[in-house]
Amino acid sequence: MTSEALARALLPAKSLLEQVGEMVILTAKTLVSAVRPPYPYGEEFIGQFLFALQLCWFPLLVSTVAFGFAAPGMQAANVYTLFGSLDRLGGFFVLASIREFAPFVTAVVVAGVAGTAITADLGARRVREELDALQVLGVDPIKNLVVPRFLALMVITGLLDIYALIFGISGGILTELLYNQPLGGFFSTLFTNSLITDLWGSVIKTMLFGAIIAIVCCYKGMTASGGAAGVGRAVNQAVVISFMGFFAFNYAFTQTLLATHPELQTIR
Repeated sequence: MTSEALARALLPAKSLLEQVGEMVILTAKTLVSAVRPPYPYGEEFIGQFLFALQLCWFPLLVSTVAFGFAAPGMQAANVYTLFGSLDRLGGFFVLASIREFAPFVTAVVVAGVAGTAITADLGARRVREELDALQVLGVDPIKNLVVPRFLALMVITGLLDIYALIFGISGGILTELLYNQPLGGFFSTLFTNSLITDLWGSVIKTMLFGAIIAIVCCYKGMTASGGAAGVGRAVNQAVVISFMGFFAFNYAFTQTLLATHPELQTIR
């Protein structure tokens, strides 16, 4: 009885570890398929890229302006006003928006909009047995379905991160205007504290977020079962696991970046 109860209690952890292992295997297969000829996924890649761009650009615009204005904008401005140093707000935006908020908001929007669409699409194909039919016809689902979505989400998240940076910083500009402050101090501290490492680190981190989202969503879609209800469960699980995945990855990436580039920890 004790062993059965223990096995039942450890079953969720065992299932999670098995899924993580299968996702790692899918990642390896995807990378190998992406570089190994032939390359029949060009048209599908363009279609997925435009599809994600069309779905994500407006929610990302609203989210980044709102986050930039409310969190690092208004909240930080209230603190800086107490010390009479509101002109330092631009330097704070390097830490808040460029390094953290923009990549996170981009990943959340892409996972919640494009990622769910990918999971639902592949899940519907799974329950209709279309993926099995492709394998019977000799078509590799990973090369023709997973690889283009994997590459498209990596590219689109990197580009949308730059888009998010621009509109996130515009939230700080709105805050400065709201407090009737000249913008010279904002831009001066922004450019003084920002390094090229901040920019490429933000873009690369967000591209890897996109890779995590693509793998998780493709895996959950291709392993969905149980009809329409099963596809709905797969979509919910894909979003939650994606969030957990890039939150955990962000911790490791940020620690590594700060350890290898100590100049990022100096506030100018």
